[in-house]
Amino acid sequence: MKVITLAVGLSLSLSILVAKANPKDDEFQKIANDYVEGYLASHPEDATELGDHRFDAELTDYSPDTLVRLLERARQFREALKKFDDFSQLTGANQVDVRILRDNIDNEIFELEELKEADWDPLVYNQSLANSLYLLVARAFDSPEKRIRNLRKRMEAIPTVIAQAQKNLQHPPRVYTETAIEQTQGAISLVREGLAPLLEQAPQMKKEVAPLQEKTARALEDYKKWLHDGLLPRSDGDFRIGPDKFRKKLRFALASDLSMEEIMRRAQADLKQAQTAIYETALPLYKKYFPNADKAALDDRKKVTTAVLDKLAEKHPDDNTIVGYAQKIVGEATDFVKKHDLVTVPEKPLDVIVMPEFKRGTGIAYCDSPGPLERSGKTFFAVEPTPKDWSKERKASFFREYNNCMVRDLTVHEAMPGHYLQLAHANQFQAPTFRSGTFIEGWAVYCEQMMAEQGYGGPEVKMEQLKMRLRVICNAILDQSIHAGNMSEKEAMDLMENECFQQEGEAVAKWKRARLTSAQLSTYFVGVSEQLDLRDRAKAKASGSFDLKKYHDSALAFGSPPAKYVRELLGL
Repeated sequence: MKVITLAVGLSLSLSILVAKANPKDDEFQKIANDYVEGYLASHPEDATELGDHRFDAELTDYSPDTLVRLLERARQFREALKKFDDFSQLTGANQVDVRILRDNIDNEIFELEELKEADWDPLVYNQSLANSLYLLVARAFDSPEKRIRNLRKRMEAIPTVIAQAQKNLQHPPRVYTETAIEQTQGAISLVREGLAPLLEQAPQMKKEVAPLQEKTARALEDYKKWLHDGLLPRSDGDFRIGPDKFRKKLRFALASDLSMEEIMRRAQADLKQAQTAIYETALPLYKKYFPNADKAALDDRKKVTTAVLDKLAEKHPDDNTIVGYAQKIVGEATDFVKKHDLVTVPEKPLDVIVMPEFKRGTGIAYCDSPGPLERSGKTFFAVEPTPKDWSKERKASFFREYNNCMVRDLTVHEAMPGHYLQLAHANQFQAPTFRSGTFIEGWAVYCEQMMAEQGYGGPEVKMEQLKMRLRVICNAILDQSIHAGNMSEKEAMDLMENECFQQEGEAVAKWKRARLTSAQLSTYFVGVSEQLDLRDRAKAKASGSFDLKKYHDSALAFGSPPAKYVRELLGL
């Protein structure tokens, strides 16, 4: 359940809307513009994803010299921002953006100077090897002919990226290399088959591109072989980034004032509360499903909760029906939001699709919205089928987890009124605010709870929402316990299956994701905590005149900045 956005997350709409701009605002705006321009030029795939198509023919340069140059550039911009340490000298949105920009530059310095992912994470390069091509195919933002010309140039540059990966990568963690091998096979399929929707729109160019297509596919096959035969045997790196790096990465990922220790304390306390809430929701359903159960059984909280969840798991989709079912539920959830007048619903196209193979391996679904600079284009709600090499039993376990009621909750999170709706609102915001993954994920998890509170899907969907709430809490515990501690696979599986009621198939997939995505899994828990706090503050301020729709629209009116700045902008 990840949102497709930049790690740095720049919204980049730099038409400043300041009521009383002063010379300091102009000075800051120039620094921000210069930084953004340089960032886009050096991260062309990110630029394409954001909707800036000036660099669609280029790929990222991962050479050591370039990485050193980028680090020095980031340091220079950080020094330039010191003159705005007193942000009160700026006006309007600039008072927020200067702090966000400073944090983003600090994060870039940390990534280049300390984390150095290009040296040990082969997944870094997949942005160029596959996603760079997919971005030109997925949305019709320009003529087929122009997109195909850029597609050719990017395919021509892929061997250079492969050579840089082979030179840079030393001792990755094994799970990273294994996932890269799987995703590279997806990239090969994309090049051979997935470009067809674009190429068929310009038949005269299709034949010209065919030799380059095959050449690129063979280069990726050679790369896959190198990953398996050359890199995998020396993939003995530790997937745990360690407490010091995790603490820093977490601070940048969350943009929150909460410490690592406070997050863990809250998560452990919330775990108990959520376990009580799911039992109390399960009890009436248990009596309904098992009317002859004795009183002793009713007092067994784990047994009651598990029995009800098992009953709900009986009705579920499969690999062949999951996309169609999710599409149906999008319509259902949209009708519910409109009927209950919960938030302004955007009139933007949304397609439910099978997740592209090269993107699989880190989550069941994601929302891929047009970039904030892309003024047209569809949003994709992508759903991942189970891996082909999974056993029949593991596949069954996975879809018992993603049963009919859970798909409703998942759809609320990814589409309506979660990511799709929130990002559509955010793309209308014209000030220069930067994107926060924690705000984005927090809103989506908040929507799960808000929709359950409004009665969506009845107690059955509320059961799955509370189960997902347990998963969110579990995510934060896993994230910190794995990367800043020594949690074992057995301990992680026990937490997920026995404390959070997850099916074995989901727990296996989450163990993999937790090793691959340090600091990201914490964004859900911290994000929803901040969203609920925002609503509580707004309720208290409005007293008896609180209007839920008005509040939602106002909270979404600033793009996707960290929640602490939304609180400041709303005067809460």
